[in-house]
Amino acid sequence: MKPAIHYSTVEGRSLAYWGLLGFLGFVLLLGLGATWVMEHNGHHVTGMNNHVIWGMPHVFAVFMIIAASGILNVASIGTVFGRKMYKPLGRLSALLAFAFLAGGLMVLMLDLGRPDRLVIAATYLNPKSVFAWNILLYPGFFLAVLVYVWFMMERRMNKYSHQAGLFAFIWRLLLTTGTGSIFGFIVARQGYDAAIMAPMFIIMSFGFGLAIYILTLMAAYRWTGRELGDSVLRTLKNLLGVFVAAIFYFVFVFHLTTLYGTENHGIERFILLDGGIYTQMFWIGWVIIGMLLPMAIVYHPSMGKSRNWIGIASAMVIVGGLASMYVIIIGGQAYPMPIFPGYDVSSSFLDGQVAQYAPSIWEIGLGLGGVALALVMTTFAIKVLPFLPNSLEDALVDPHHKPAPVEAEANAG
Repeated sequence: MKPAIHYSTVEGRSLAYWGLLGFLGFVLLLGLGATWVMEHNGHHVTGMNNHVIWGMPHVFAVFMIIAASGILNVASIGTVFGRKMYKPLGRLSALLAFAFLAGGLMVLMLDLGRPDRLVIAATYLNPKSVFAWNILLYPGFFLAVLVYVWFMMERRMNKYSHQAGLFAFIWRLLLTTGTGSIFGFIVARQGYDAAIMAPMFIIMSFGFGLAIYILTLMAAYRWTGRELGDSVLRTLKNLLGVFVAAIFYFVFVFHLTTLYGTENHGIERFILLDGGIYTQMFWIGWVIIGMLLPMAIVYHPSMGKSRNWIGIASAMVIVGGLASMYVIIIGGQAYPMPIFPGYDVSSSFLDGQVAQYAPSIWEIGLGLGGVALALVMTTFAIKVLPFLPNSLEDALVDPHHKPAPVEAEANAG
């Protein structure tokens, strides 16, 4: 019988801890300062325009929102699907999911121009709008995660953690479906209009969220001096490889089905061949850095066993995830809408032309501020509540772990 898993808080008294918290707080303040500049001067200081109305803040926001859903997958595997190795990882998984959704929504709300108008969107719901669906899905996710982590942490409620986890699992699938459907239901944009967007966003959330979780877990245990066993990392990195391979499959099918329709050859040529920065982002950022290289690393016989390389592969998946959001969100807007199919359109509003967009430092600052908020919440929470197991050594978490045999000493003489 294996010993029980014990949890504890992080002391958080060291200079390094307060230095990290101070640095993240400073980045958060820079993000809020960037918001003030944009609100005070108007959005003309950004790279956004009448054609590209969702800029770099939306890239960060959507990435963080779908990643939050995927991060919770780690907890779901343990409580919903009964994998014992994942159960000690559930508390941190729920914490990160809550924090990253909060950071993503902060960016989203502050990028609206009038965040106070959210009250109107919440009180006058349009049931035919996917945006209105998300007004309900986001608070529901927060509530589901709070109940879920409470049931995991409170011993008296542990017996209900499976039901809470199942509800949270279903809700996060709905949330990511709603986020993907925002783009899949926009029929006016050829780069968006596809039913496969919703399931593709779900599998992307699995990959992006797990990559964030792996990096956070490795950093937390290294900086706090706690033991992180090889079995945990090996299992997580193999699962990451499966998710990245699934993303690759969905991306391939998405572009293959889009190419099947002659009307879509223009947008596909734009993204895949002659779209400039969007083509570079797609092939270099998303395909090579975000998918091919991480798969090669995690399944390599020697690099796949190195913690440093596992961390690099996870970071690559995150970089690829941001590149994918840039291609989907901004590239889909930059390509001109077919207002009159079969005809060339031109006007003083630059209709029929590829829209020009370059993100400003204020947009990037706001996006980084959202990431900083998520990490500040995580760093502070592990100090005040026991989210981290004292140890994740193989002997504690691996049900198939066998202690190494003790070699008998050779008798002398």
